[in-house]
Amino acid sequence: MNIPTPFANSFPSTYFSFKKRIVLRALVLISLSIQSYGQQTAKPQSSAKPVVPANPAYSTDKAVLAKGQQLFQQNCTACHNFLQKGIGPNLATVTLEVPAAWLKTFIHNAPEVIKSGDARAYALFEEYKQTMPPFTHLSDGDVEALMAFIHSKRKVSNVDVGSEKLGAELKDPIPTKIPQSGLHLELQEVATAPASAEKVPLARINKMQVLPGKKDRLFLEDLRGTFYEMEGNSLRVFMDFAKERPNFIHTPGLATGLGSYAFHPDFQTNGLFYTTHTEKANTAPADFAYADSIKVTLQWVLTEWKVNDPAAKEFAGTGRELFRINMVSPIHGVQEITFNPLAKPGTPDYGLLYIGIGDGGATENGFYFICKDKNRPWGKVLRIDPKGNNSKNGKYGIPARNPFAGNKAYLGEIFCQGFRNPNRITWAQDGKMLISDIGQAQAEELNLGVAGADYGWPEREGTFVINHRGRMDRVYALPADDAKFKYTYPVVQYDHDEGNAFSAGFVYESKAIPALMGKYIFGDIVSGRVFFVESSQLKLGKQAPIQEFTLQVAGKTANLQTLSGSKKTDLRFGLGLNQDFYIYTKADGRIYKVTGAGK
Repeated sequence: MNIPTPFANSFPSTYFSFKKRIVLRALVLISLSIQSYGQQTAKPQSSAKPVVPANPAYSTDKAVLAKGQQLFQQNCTACHNFLQKGIGPNLATVTLEVPAAWLKTFIHNAPEVIKSGDARAYALFEEYKQTMPPFTHLSDGDVEALMAFIHSKRKVSNVDVGSEKLGAELKDPIPTKIPQSGLHLELQEVATAPASAEKVPLARINKMQVLPGKKDRLFLEDLRGTFYEMEGNSLRVFMDFAKERPNFIHTPGLATGLGSYAFHPDFQTNGLFYTTHTEKANTAPADFAYADSIKVTLQWVLTEWKVNDPAAKEFAGTGRELFRINMVSPIHGVQEITFNPLAKPGTPDYGLLYIGIGDGGATENGFYFICKDKNRPWGKVLRIDPKGNNSKNGKYGIPARNPFAGNKAYLGEIFCQGFRNPNRITWAQDGKMLISDIGQAQAEELNLGVAGADYGWPEREGTFVINHRGRMDRVYALPADDAKFKYTYPVVQYDHDEGNAFSAGFVYESKAIPALMGKYIFGDIVSGRVFFVESSQLKLGKQAPIQEFTLQVAGKTANLQTLSGSKKTDLRFGLGLNQDFYIYTKADGRIYKVTGAGK
């Protein structure tokens, strides 16, 4: 739940006329300058904590607060906390800034509040562009309990602890704007994935992968639990995950569900493939856990599956759990698993599984040490041997060539570290390992994967300092003595003037479309903008210049927000058979093939 976060189902760009937009923006400036809408706030006492006044609109009954806390954990923690601005606003002061009646109405039906032209609601809609569904199923009593709990967590101010030593805040970290390249991509709609929900996103189609064999096969998964094989332009169910794992959950979204999959390079002979998925908190003891005093919202599970027949059109076989990991919140879980496609039989990297694990929202919830700890897996890319057994739980192996194997100060599984959300891992044909990282509130980045490297999180976001003990929506310039920290910085980055979340792609290496050869094509998850950099310019110590494609469908210029009917497109990229390049949007489940490029 986003409170008060804007409704993500798109309103057409013409929904608000130009004049109405001007009026609304004026109203926004006025409304945001009025901090408490007439509510009185007491002045801080001279000593410690500020005195926060009681408000008769919010209950203080213990039973009501307990009910509100439960509702908050079920509906709100994915997007909100009381420490930081994240996917949705920081709620520490919301009950001091808006009337209780306004907040109640917004929780019940945010879309209607936005449609009404409410200045605050519309300002938040433009800022966050995230899903805020109506919660009309909650009773008045439920909403009042939820509001009471939120009010119990109120703070008069959010002090930016430690920022006084960091210099001036960078208001616009990357002032240079991404230019148009003059190139367009020609898209042909080839399929629409079956809807797995009635509301946006309609189909949470995520990772596309080719399974090599006598006849190559193409797969695509929906995070809600359906594993498809793509035959021509049709999707056929290969595996219904919920039937195999009854404890499987895919709510509340935000990458939860059937997160990723990878076929063992010897699949055609050993029948092994791997998946990650989510289950409820405390479903089973975790192999990777933290102190009991820190909440567990859900668990991610890595599973090895053995099919009875590698050529079968539908899954039949058995699975074994390799490890289970707890997460503080639903975000930034086990985002990617993959094998190095360039590794050949007999080479050291062959058959080793790479696993991208986010910080699980630990940092923005005040537990930065969980991902900063070198002996923990959060915020790291791991590399394991799934056929080995020298791990702590004996279910997989730790390769001897891992950079920290045998070092008791480190978790031996770590390949590299310092990520908030290592969302995708791919390789270019020239050997470059590419790791995307979705940022907090300022920078989105692509990194070259280097064994043993530290990419800086939670001390760095992109090439900037971030204060994980204070306000994480601010960044600062690197210090003069930055070299002593030995951080590895991204080779591509953009700030939130340009987009909100990095959608990783691939280096185009087919001769089918000469204009695209050697370009790393990627985009922004929210806006649906599509970018590229030249792969030859991806070098450590530099940031390659980004350019933007225009898009054409049926010969006409188009954009994915309009095509998907959503402000949040949930843009993804895939490589298909014969290196065909695909672009698809989870908002509507449409799959497009790139058929050409030109000026």
